[in-house]
Amino acid sequence: LIKTSPELAESCIWFPESYVIYPTNLKTPVAPAQNGIHPPIHSSRTDEREFFLASYNRKKEDGEGNVWIAKSSAGAKGEGILISSDAVELLDFIDNQGQVHVIQKYLERPLLLEPGHRKFDIRSWVLVDHQYNIYLYREGVLRTASEPYHVDNFQDKTCHLTNHCIQKEYSKNYGKYEEGNEMFFEEFNRYLTSALNITLESSILLQIKHIIRSCLMSVEPAISTRHLPYQSFQLFGFDFMVDEELKVWLIEVNGAPACAQKLYAELCQGIVDIAIASLFPPPDSEQQPSQPAAFIKL
Repeated sequence: LIKTSPELAESCIWFPESYVIYPTNLKTPVAPAQNGIHPPIHSSRTDEREFFLASYNRKKEDGEGNVWIAKSSAGAKGEGILISSDAVELLDFIDNQGQVHVIQKYLERPLLLEPGHRKFDIRSWVLVDHQYNIYLYREGVLRTASEPYHVDNFQDKTCHLTNHCIQKEYSKNYGKYEEGNEMFFEEFNRYLTSALNITLESSILLQIKHIIRSCLMSVEPAISTRHLPYQSFQLFGFDFMVDEELKVWLIEVNGAPACAQKLYAELCQGIVDIAIASLFPPPDSEQQPSQPAAFIKL
């Protein structure tokens, strides 16, 4: 999203520094063609390894934190990810993969949950309808780590990656602190109030709402479907992290987001109410009792 909007890329202060890297392994489908013919994906506008290396070397000279994360553009379940402070290792890793990757500046000083000194990220679900109205699902979930966070221990995925599959498969403490390593907004608000004397709405949700709207409005010309002869909608999964200064960062946006099991029914009903019922209203006999709106219009 950021790459398609130059004006957003220049003014954005809530998206970590990121670079798109294409693997050079000739066995991959994005490799340059033979006989000197190269597809346009290897133009400087697309493959950004030189820009990444320039930034990496500049940070190294300045003594700044220089941990990065490489992740596949088609990754799932925590696969295709490497965390490292070695630029050569990161690029070698990508060059032996079969997918385009993003190298993103790693958030080295995240806000941590206690007890356990643990990382978390926040998943928010966002619905965009045919008229490009933007709706935020009122509930969200923290996906939590089971192990203490150590910025220098890159080998232990369980202290860095909060992905459900990684935690369940590799952490001996999976489920120790939260059932299924999930914390919902009501519990998180209680935690923030007791631990930091702040509220979720005032400290974090205001930033999340601003980021979502700014991000989607900037790419409206590229993804809007208002000009199409049929009506459609899209559910996005926005993933955020919070640093130790309580600044919210957008980490990535997913086009086919999974959902916490306990939220399925309400989330799906909210989508139906906004995007489907206006076109195919249910018979009066099937009208449900009035409930609080599942989605908030931004």
